[in-house]
Amino acid sequence: MAANTKITDQRQTDVGLETSKFALGTGIVLASLVGIWGLICLISAFMSVGPWDVFKGYFTALFG
Repeated sequence: MAANTKITDQRQTDVGLETSKFALGTGIVLASLVGIWGLICLISAFMSVGPWDVFKGYFTALFG
């Protein structure tokens, strides 16, 4: 004779924690992309006008 058993499984998830993990991961990915883009722009400036002009323009922008 076979017995029928019913198994119930309840899983509780913390929606706030999962949302925070997703938002943090998304923010890290976007910050990384912006950083990589900035580095590529800096390398491009070095290649097009030279390092001396890049530093000169940077100090001119800071100190007038």
